[in-house]
This record gives sequence, structure tokens and C-alpha cells, in this order.
Amino acid sequence: MTDTPSSSSAAPLRLTSFSHGGGCGCKIAPGVLSEILRSSGGAMIPPELMVGIETADDAAVYRLNEHQALVATTDFFMPIVDDPYEFGRIAATNAISDVYAMGGKPIMALALVAMPIDRLPLDAIGAIVRGGQDVCRAAGIPIAGGHTIDSVEPIYGLVVMGLVDPARVQRNAGARAGDLLVLGKPLGVGVLAAALKKSQLSEAGYRQLIASTTQLNTPGIALAALPGVHALTDVTGFGLAGHTLEMARGAGLAARIDWPKVPVFDGVEALAADGFVTGASGRNWAGYGADVALADSLPATAQALLSDPQTSGGLLVACAPEALDEVLRIFRGEGFGHAAVIGRMEAGAPALRVAA
Repeated sequence: MTDTPSSSSAAPLRLTSFSHGGGCGCKIAPGVLSEILRSSGGAMIPPELMVGIETADDAAVYRLNEHQALVATTDFFMPIVDDPYEFGRIAATNAISDVYAMGGKPIMALALVAMPIDRLPLDAIGAIVRGGQDVCRAAGIPIAGGHTIDSVEPIYGLVVMGLVDPARVQRNAGARAGDLLVLGKPLGVGVLAAALKKSQLSEAGYRQLIASTTQLNTPGIALAALPGVHALTDVTGFGLAGHTLEMARGAGLAARIDWPKVPVFDGVEALAADGFVTGASGRNWAGYGADVALADSLPATAQALLSDPQTSGGLLVACAPEALDEVLRIFRGEGFGHAAVIGRMEAGAPALRVAA
């Protein structure tokens, strides 16, 4: 096992040692978040607001005119890796993903930078910001401004805005009975990050972690244009089970996941069996596990992987069976070779069943 390479030639910089959590594992637990939102009171909802907080969707969408709607989102978190540059890349990729998940094309970003100025070297902070800039450049958008503060823990992320045709907005709530579920990236980011934090992640595991979390979910734009795609979201901090449940609740349907079909990173199941599981995984399960039925013959690690927080995770697509070939063609044409059918939506009360 090896630790991740350091960005410093002197003493290794352990960026993760500055924070109590990392990546999308920093999210407030789903049960706690639900209580907060329930007690927050009603908000003004103008008729132009096409998508708000009602179904826990990936971004807000505001209709500008007949042919354009603004997609707006924000995402930020504490380090998931020790390399500052890669942390910046991961955080930016994750933030931009929510625009793709709505079917939108990103147009601009604002940077959110909170750093412990007295403890973190300025060149490390600069590398974080540079990583975010490079991802935005790859997405074809500028970082047009932002906000910075002195903080006790390093936090980086983006506000991202995009445009979408109102007729092509993809929500997480439009799935139909009989739709197939397609996942664009393997599971296991949280497990890999937990092993990294304890210096027990192999170099091959680290390469998997970086490659996946810095891959922009660009297929969302083309997927949104397909008539057979009925719902779209990205799998992030609440894990595959949590985001599939959001899709089921939004549609008023049941969901089934066939566990043997779910792609996972190489070595992740062994790491999970050895106890490399994030605290967020347990909090996730405590928040929604009562609505998940697990087959008795599932492997012991299935629950941990289903609730594993995915930083910059894959798109989850609900599509008609006749659209499947085109959905997979789009994924594979943009470099998502792990994309796979993992289940389907079914008639029934909103819940998730995981089959062996």
C-alpha cells in the first residue's frame, strides 16, 4: 500500500488532515437535512421557477424565455485527497456535474474559497484554485468571480450556472414504470477515500479515484435530448441507494437494483470488508435504510457500498427500454466505459429493493 504522491518535495502535505470529513461525505445526513428543511418554512415560488427544492433535485432551473432556462447550482466541500491540485479538480468537476444532470450546458462559474491562511501554504492554496480553473477550462467555462474567506478548515467549490432548453430539462422525478436504470460510473469513491486517509490505498486505487472524480459528466447534455430518457440525476453524497430513492419518491414508484450488475471499482469490496467505510455511509443508512429492502443473499459489503458517498459520482438515468442502446452509445462515446444497466423502476409505493 502507498500514500498519494505529495505536491511538495519537502515534508508531505496531508491536506485531508486539515478537515474532519472529505468530499461529498461532508454532506449533512439525509434524515437531519429533511428535518432542517421541514422546519424552514415556505418559500416564494415564482411561476418561472421550473425546478426548486421540492424533489431534492440537482439544481434550480429558472425559465428565462420560451427557449432558454437558467440552471443554477453550488457545491463545495473539504479535501478528499491530499494533493491540492487534484482536490481543486475534483471539487470543480463535482460542482459542474449538477448542471449536466439537469441536461444543461455550463456557461460560467464563481469560486468559493475558504482556507486556513495561517496553516496552509499559499502555494497549496494556489494549486487548489488552479485545479478548479483547469477543470472549468476543460468544460469550456470561465471562473468569472467568487468569494474568499479565512477558515479553520480548507473548503473549495463553485457556483455554476448553465443554460438549457425548457423542453429538455431533466428532473430526478420523471421516471416511469418499466424504465431501466443506467449508472454511468462505478461505486466506491468513499471507500477509496477512507483507505487513502489511513495511508492504505494502493497506487492503482488512487489512480481509479482521481480518474473517476475528475471525469466531467458531459453525457448529460445529449441524454437530456433523448425522448426515451425520463429522469436524470447524479449519484453523490447520499450514495446510490439514497439518490435512487429520491428518484423513486419523485416519481411515486418503486425501484429495484440488481446488485450483481452494479459496477464497482477494482478492490473496493475487499477494502470495505476490511473496514474502510466512511462515517457518512452509516449516517446515510440511518436516514433511509428503513425504505431499502436487501436480499438475504447479498454480500456483507453491499449495504456499505449502496450508502457509500460518491464524490463526483456517475449519472443515474431512467430510460425506456427502447432507448437503452442510444443511452449506452452516448455514455461510451464520451469515455464512460463502465456504464451499465443496474435495475428498473416498477409500480408500487416509493421504496428500493436490492436483489442478489
